[in-house]
Amino acid sequence: MSNRRGALAALADVVGRWFAVLVVLGGVAGLALPEQTAQLAGLVPLLLGVIMFGMGLTLRVRDFALVLRRPWAVLLGLCAQFVVMPLSALAVSWLFGLTGLLLAGMVLVGAAPGGTASNVIVYLARGDVALSVTLTSVATLLAPVLTPLWVLWLAGSDLPVGFADLFGSIVQIVLVPVLGGVLVRAVAGRLVERLMPYLPLVSVTGIVVVVAGVVGANADVVSTSGLLLACAVVVHNGLGLGLGYLAARVARLDESACRAVSVEVGMQNSGLAASLATAHFAPLAALPAALFSVWHNVSGSALATYWARRPARDRRQPSPSS
Repeated sequence: MSNRRGALAALADVVGRWFAVLVVLGGVAGLALPEQTAQLAGLVPLLLGVIMFGMGLTLRVRDFALVLRRPWAVLLGLCAQFVVMPLSALAVSWLFGLTGLLLAGMVLVGAAPGGTASNVIVYLARGDVALSVTLTSVATLLAPVLTPLWVLWLAGSDLPVGFADLFGSIVQIVLVPVLGGVLVRAVAGRLVERLMPYLPLVSVTGIVVVVAGVVGANADVVSTSGLLLACAVVVHNGLGLGLGYLAARVARLDESACRAVSVEVGMQNSGLAASLATAHFAPLAALPAALFSVWHNVSGSALATYWARRPARDRRQPSPSS
């Protein structure tokens, strides 16, 4: 039994290290087997709920205490998250001529909270992990209100969905699972600690399936206009990473905090965007989220590799699991 657990933990470690490659392979599978993978698109909300529950298991109540200890850094990061990315999504969509469901999909990505892999990327980049965890957690709690407001304002009032519908979906597939995970860890901490090494296996598998399903459902669009949309996604992600870092630098945060804000702003919860698009619009609206999920893991990993070779000149950060 111990050998089996050791092998499973080793597999989870490999999956976590090769996250970006596996997500890319998920997109390739969607293009190669569109009919088979398209059937997975209906599982997106369920898979995201599982992923969010896993995220909640990694959090503790004390992770939110940084809001009181460093309110300026947290407020700056949240403002950058919920201002830079939604407005950038609109600007990039205008620049590339994206309208209709693709515009809605871009804004959904921009209005989503930080991505679930951002904490690990910040750790690898020698950034401020505590700030990263706090920003991810608080942004996720704010998402039920802020995400629908941005989407309905920027993507147009003629969308076939209202604020209450989007709010209810985010509460069900994000807020409830995350809070459930936090509660489980609070009452069964020792059990959760034993399960922690295996969590990457669940979250990575879920994201790969989401990407494969969404890309498979939109294989025709990807083959005809996928390059244009991919360029828009790359620019959007780059603006988030760059403007997030710039905002933190202008606010005179230290280097490790600047890296954390950059990653938190640039890496979005694209799974949430894909889930909302699938549930309330059409699979086409989920395509920007699927492409973003592929690209931001590649760009985030590359940025982490670059920063890892240039240590921040401040206190050393603990690992995300500490």
